[in-house]
Amino acid sequence: MASLGLSIEEKKAVDRFRSAVVEPSMESLVILDFWAEWCGPCKALTPVLEKVAADYADKGVVLAKINVDEESFIASQFRVQSIPTVYAMFQGQPVADLTNARGESQLKAMLDQLLKQLPIKAGGPGAPDIEPLLEMGEQALEGGDAEQAVGIFAQIIDLVPDSAAAHAGLIRALIALGHVEEADAALNELAPELAKDPAVERARAALALAKDKPEDGELAALRAAAEAPEASMEARLEYATAAFAAGERDAASATLLAMVAQDRAWNEGAARAKLLQIFEAVGLEDTWVARERRKLSTILFG
Repeated sequence: MASLGLSIEEKKAVDRFRSAVVEPSMESLVILDFWAEWCGPCKALTPVLEKVAADYADKGVVLAKINVDEESFIASQFRVQSIPTVYAMFQGQPVADLTNARGESQLKAMLDQLLKQLPIKAGGPGAPDIEPLLEMGEQALEGGDAEQAVGIFAQIIDLVPDSAAAHAGLIRALIALGHVEEADAALNELAPELAKDPAVERARAALALAKDKPEDGELAALRAAAEAPEASMEARLEYATAAFAAGERDAASATLLAMVAQDRAWNEGAARAKLLQIFEAVGLEDTWVARERRKLSTILFG
């Protein structure tokens, strides 16, 4: 939680939060409970949270409580609309919303699932297992929460600075947020050995395509030109490139596939090359890519 531009009291609140929640969450799974003295449901939930935290203490689970009346700034940062609100925190990031787990059995079931996924070692810190965190970052990105993905990947980089996958994920998450210049800077700052990693190459391809994003209103004009009865191949390629950069990958792929079907050799196979660049940017393991590659194969090989 950044403190830049905050008042003195807000900075103090951030410092308290870091001490009570963020720092413990670097090695433990923190149950973060937003509550208030006047909240009846909060008082009913407190004994459950305290019992479960005690039962799971040897598994690396701790309880932290935030009084929303005393820490209104922190509550606002989490967009708390009602209380009780309960999150699971790990490595400074919310990894699950536990609010609806009001019963002991429900809460324990959710914690059991999280503990299977997260590199929490009850015996103390060791070499961090970042695979679960990488998976969480990818899931956040695929789910459209690029802001959370940025936070997760940045946290991984703090833990393991030479993780190419984390750097690549951060770059792709920044692109998804529209922060192309920041993504470009992050890529240019990488050490040479990281810059050559396949995961980073994928991010590089995504960045190259993102730089083709059209200005507001320009995409509609490009679409109209590409859909005109006598549209040139150049106009269709330009539209497909802009459409993907604008997030319309289905339209981009459909346009390029139609171009390949019409004349696969045009401009030394430019339409097919652009498709392959898009596939690399999205990720060859992505289900959408697998589907579009099958369409391309059908066109090329029947």
